[in-house]
Amino acid sequence: MYNEIEWNNTPQDKDEVTVRTPVNIAVIKYWGKRDEKLNLPLHSSLSVTLSMENMYTETSARRSKDTVFCINGKIEAPTKRFDRLINKIRKDHPEANVDITTHNTFPTAAGLASSASGYAALACALKLLYPTRSNVSELARLGSGSACRSTAGGFVFWEKGVEVGGEDSVSKQLFSADHWPELRILVCVVCKDEKAVPSTAGMQSTVQTSNLMKHRVLHVQQRIEQITEAIRLKDFSKFGEITMRDSNEMHAVCLDTYPPIAYLNDTSHQIIRSVHEYNSEKGEVKAAYTFDAGPNAVLFCEEKDLLEVRERIKSKFCGDGGRVSELVECKIGCGPLIKMSS
Repeated sequence: MYNEIEWNNTPQDKDEVTVRTPVNIAVIKYWGKRDEKLNLPLHSSLSVTLSMENMYTETSARRSKDTVFCINGKIEAPTKRFDRLINKIRKDHPEANVDITTHNTFPTAAGLASSASGYAALACALKLLYPTRSNVSELARLGSGSACRSTAGGFVFWEKGVEVGGEDSVSKQLFSADHWPELRILVCVVCKDEKAVPSTAGMQSTVQTSNLMKHRVLHVQQRIEQITEAIRLKDFSKFGEITMRDSNEMHAVCLDTYPPIAYLNDTSHQIIRSVHEYNSEKGEVKAAYTFDAGPNAVLFCEEKDLLEVRERIKSKFCGDGGRVSELVECKIGCGPLIKMSS
């Protein structure tokens, strides 16, 4: 049995713990850092937390004499990003070492936010084993920037912050998972391969070479305010348009990078065209797409339109030899879960 973690009420200082953390999909993208080590962003972002029926990371951790790291069944050397996270814990607990087993239910490094879910799980597990003054989203951010948004459910805002040490660069829930129960998400798995240009390297190149990025930084906050209002009003047409425009802009910025970075493939572009054709047929925005740093599409629609949107994608892109290998349906989800003792 799993319960949602409530940091003010969930007991900490445990010897062993198992947690599950969700995937989050940014509708206002995070792209570009002002501090590489601390994963501090150039601008704020906003995401939707996906329900965990099909997509999540599960991490079990226990106190140990030495740190052991097992990912998807393979023993791995701890990464520099993990070291940053546990070293933060060791400021309060110098003796901290953990035996960690973690796996996710979706492809790693394929543009499906696996690192976000994974480092959020590590942050939650470590904080439950070794209580610390650090905010859990701050811990998660040290591993992967967007991981801080997977430490909460519903609609989540990540404040860019202004402090040099990043103390104010944390996430917070804007609206709970039950604010917009009619909203549905359809993840279209186009490619499960690792992307050619990892997100961190791509961001570095963009910040150094893209003129469009300078323009983006100036107006992202206004877009966040607009989409926050659309979410508050449950105005899908406005929400969908802003979501698609922001995705398009992020990938335009990537193409403006020198050398250019192309995360989308032919199927991605065909899905984009199909969504716009569908909306044109309906005379309003009924479906919306967004793409993280990879070719896999994430579609939004309301429950009343889900069957039609899903069948359109299935008929055009799935089946024998289809370019979309898997469709995963989600609702808006809660934040991290803890496995309760039997």
